[in-house]
Amino acid sequence: MDTLPNTGFLRLPQIVGNPKANPPIPALVPICRSAWWQGVREGRYPKPVKLGPRTTAWRVEDIRALIESL
Repeated sequence: MDTLPNTGFLRLPQIVGNPKANPPIPALVPICRSAWWQGVREGRYPKPVKLGPRTTAWRVEDIRALIESL
């Protein structure tokens, strides 16, 4: 978690990881994408921010708070 910036946004692969990326992206929250979206719908995980018509991200501050609460 020391590699996270203080402010900004994270895309989903940066949160749940992507082992197929080059180089692989490690997971901050080790769950699959569908489980993440289900948790967002149920209110267990932070709500996303739409940055554009096809761009969804989460605030770094919200992800930090989630990781500290786990």
